[in-house]
Amino acid sequence: MSYLPEFIAPQRFTDPVAALAQAQLIYDTSIAHLRQAMQAYVAGTELPGHVRACYPFVRVQTDTVARQGSDSAARLSYGFVAGAGRFETTLTRPDLYASYYLAQFTLLLENHRVALEIGTSNQPIPVHFSFADNEHIEGNMSPARRQLMRDVFDLPDLTAMDDGIANGTHTPHRGEAQPLSLFTATRVDYSLQRLRHYTGTLPEHFQNFVLFTNYQFYMDEFIALGHAAMADAASEYIAFVEPGNVVTHRTTVTASEARQSTAPESMDGQVASLLAMTGKSPRLPQMPAYHLKRADGSGITMVNIGVGPANAKTITDHIAVLRPHAWIMLGHCAGLRTTQQLGDYVLAHGYVREDHVLDEELPLWVPIPALAEIQVALESAVSEITQLKGADLKSIMRTGTVASTDNRNWELLPDNGPQRRFSQSRAIALDMESATIAANGFRFRVPYGTLLCVSDKPLHGEIKLPGMANHFYRERVDQHLRIGIHALELLRAQGVDQLHSRKLRSFVEVAFQ
Repeated sequence: MSYLPEFIAPQRFTDPVAALAQAQLIYDTSIAHLRQAMQAYVAGTELPGHVRACYPFVRVQTDTVARQGSDSAARLSYGFVAGAGRFETTLTRPDLYASYYLAQFTLLLENHRVALEIGTSNQPIPVHFSFADNEHIEGNMSPARRQLMRDVFDLPDLTAMDDGIANGTHTPHRGEAQPLSLFTATRVDYSLQRLRHYTGTLPEHFQNFVLFTNYQFYMDEFIALGHAAMADAASEYIAFVEPGNVVTHRTTVTASEARQSTAPESMDGQVASLLAMTGKSPRLPQMPAYHLKRADGSGITMVNIGVGPANAKTITDHIAVLRPHAWIMLGHCAGLRTTQQLGDYVLAHGYVREDHVLDEELPLWVPIPALAEIQVALESAVSEITQLKGADLKSIMRTGTVASTDNRNWELLPDNGPQRRFSQSRAIALDMESATIAANGFRFRVPYGTLLCVSDKPLHGEIKLPGMANHFYRERVDQHLRIGIHALELLRAQGVDQLHSRKLRSFVEVAFQ
């Protein structure tokens, strides 16, 4: 026998705001039921049955492939279903995804002129995903009672959160609705939990434009720029967030902006604030994230992913559920050509994928194209920041193929096998993360780009030495970071609708961006 919350029957809506409010009501009712049951269970109360509460769903059914929307909506690569039939997806965190869901609902209604159905799905919410950010009540249970949780609650089920839809391998069973979104609610909740763990910040703080780097030097510079922006009364950014959810507001921030920029502080945030007051430094998470926030969420998040393709895949797997408008890799690379100099920039227009972490999800025969909007923004940013144009710009920046390997010591392999392959591919630079980030951007329909800086030339005897490296970092990091930030600002200014390219959409695609 199941112990369920009060059932909320499906309803049909032609108003996207009302549809979102209904999804929020169902979600809040389910979460409250799970939290109350969990508190009773921890207190030792015997519950009347297996505790279950389910996610809300949104469903649309249409009898025609024709779209009814405006010309502007028709130009988008998303916002419509692939054909006649029944389409649906489960929803989670309507508070966090309010503007995103509202935009998707609005486009579906505009393009198809049929009502949206909002109801309670049959997909259980794992109890772990119902805890508030500052709740750790399961830690108060004995090991024996914790072991019995599986009999009383629904726990995370990995079979319900795979990436088959995003990978293009999902085939609905007979009678099953076709998907509306790349990610089910359980898959989203799983990644939201992981983001807290890996980055040390709440998902609420993440912005729609993301920079990745593999060096702490860049993070140090970003932190300095973030605090400088907060001291500037005219800054377009309203808050700067550091690991531990430590929020610094702009000096002239309004009360409304402060509410938008401050997520509910978790216990980690309280601890970080206490450590900051006592002069102690909290231990950084595995891939620390920093957020330069705008009131509308279109600011810049920067993440130090560390070294290697495994980290690059892990963090992009999870950030993808936030549906960012673009992510760009800024890092160092080995220059492979004699004509390159230390400090030169490399704008990737193709990738050799020897990282191996995505071979199962995205076969190697799938090309990873350069996206014109990202390429133009990066080249323009380099030109504007360096004040170089034409031949002068080409003297410090080369466009070409970047090879990414999972073997940091590829130079030591016998017979020069890697060197031969990189030469055959016409690669001009080598790193360990860029192809992974680009490939996962392609896989998850997130616009991507790469701008690297040559820090050594191992094929030509110019290897990193401590003194040379320190001087190089001081000379180039600030400029490189400012280029990356400016590129994202250029992309934001031109409008995000142009970013979500049809190049990233398959034959039969989900409606949600």
